[in-house]
Amino acid sequence: MTKVIHIVTPIITRGIRSLDDVAPLAEDNNIEFRHSLLDRGPSSIESEYDEALAIPDTIVKCVEAEKAGADAIVIDCMGDPGLKPAREMVSIPVLGPGESSMHTAAMLGHKFSVVTVLDSVVPMLTNLAKIYGVSEKLASIRSINMPVLEIEKDFEKTQCLLAEASLAAVREDGADAIVLGCTGFLGCAEKITALLEKEGYDIPVIDPIPLTVMLASALTTVGLSHSKKTYAVPRDKEIAGY
Repeated sequence: MTKVIHIVTPIITRGIRSLDDVAPLAEDNNIEFRHSLLDRGPSSIESEYDEALAIPDTIVKCVEAEKAGADAIVIDCMGDPGLKPAREMVSIPVLGPGESSMHTAAMLGHKFSVVTVLDSVVPMLTNLAKIYGVSEKLASIRSINMPVLEIEKDFEKTQCLLAEASLAAVREDGADAIVLGCTGFLGCAEKITALLEKEGYDIPVIDPIPLTVMLASALTTVGLSHSKKTYAVPRDKEIAGY
């Protein structure tokens, strides 16, 4: 039976994500992808402030996705904005690439490093590693000093910078696995893996969106979702402005 996985990209910038990006994952896995952008929120997420602005409409899009028949939801940002409140508001699985990638990396190697966009994102990801219980597995977080909206302007340059930072994380920080720390890096893992192999390092490089999508598919296949003891439905109360 076909599984419907809804991707919520928690920004307002059109064209930064397309269903064509994930279409290859649908072909042999009985997956139908759907997609939402925010109506209200930031153009990109590069700080706690950006993330806070993205959360309210991200929750709305998750609720709408469940009502429209989605079997699982993926929040398309490494900061996992709105992940916990969205889980409170819906009953289907909601996954974040940050949580999914870090836990997987912790399984695949003794230590992992995250390679991300800007220094401003480093504290956010460091805090997430603590919240997710994998901070002892985190070797380092390195940034390539590139804003999210510039990633695709020179994709070759982006991949080269990521490869250089990944190699440094392995050589200097002791990383046994690499996590690409922005979902905008979709499609970069193959080149980074090839460079590391050329330098003699056979280690996993995690591309967050494909991994998270397939984890969502796996959860729906085995009939699992998040605990409603942990993520209880909020009580009805007066709320101003929403």
